[in-house]
Amino acid sequence: MGSPVLLTSTLLASCSIPHAFTTRLGGHSTGIFDSLNFGNPSDLPPERRDPASRIALNKEAALHATGMTGREFVEVHQVHGDVVHVVTAGSPTHAGPETTRADAIVSDDARRAVAVRVADCTPLLLATADGRLVAAVHAGWRGVVADVASRTVEAMVNLGASPRDLVAAIGPCISEPEFEIGPEVVEAFRRRFGDHTPHVRTTPDGKGRADMQGAIRATLEGLGVRRVDVLARCTVREPSHFFSHRRDRGVTGRMAAFIGVIDRAR
Repeated sequence: MGSPVLLTSTLLASCSIPHAFTTRLGGHSTGIFDSLNFGNPSDLPPERRDPASRIALNKEAALHATGMTGREFVEVHQVHGDVVHVVTAGSPTHAGPETTRADAIVSDDARRAVAVRVADCTPLLLATADGRLVAAVHAGWRGVVADVASRTVEAMVNLGASPRDLVAAIGPCISEPEFEIGPEVVEAFRRRFGDHTPHVRTTPDGKGRADMQGAIRATLEGLGVRRVDVLARCTVREPSHFFSHRRDRGVTGRMAAFIGVIDRAR
């Protein structure tokens, strides 16, 4: 085990906002989860799962590497939708005993780091340029066409942010050449982005390819978010660096994308 190998956005870093997109390198997990793993496939039997103790060590190492040691690592039960979970300072992490079902988290609490898990879906991190408000978003194709990015920006605006003051980073995901989709997904993209959208292209057999990073960037820019950084790396094509649900046929670990409010008390 070495130090976590993390990717960062030059844009978010220029604002001194603590954050990272993890790779699969530098953690405590073994086997198919080697080694910086943050989650288990939902249908994997208990005896084949990565122990929660190892995942906890990976979280601690990632927080330490980004200067957020001791913060609560806030996650949600991701469901490929458009629900945004808001966690403000002084409020409970979840409304009840179970983890909130959502696909984005917004927070203004410097005691927490908000995080999403991915293994081909697109991670999006957002923040106000002053680092007082942050968000982490999980966007598979369903989340992209459900407009989870817009719902997240709306939640941040409701907390006093301006779209023009936001900075955003779109992390590694399955790339367009690797993301073959069926006719029903092509149609869903066209309903959301228009019949002539550049974010999906079709082949003669009716199948297609979707550009999720491009679709999310266009969504953000359409809302007035002008500063958007894209980490153009493909999770499928780099097995030594990334877990991939599609490449590994569902039996794989999870990366995390996480971000925290600037702690001005330090």
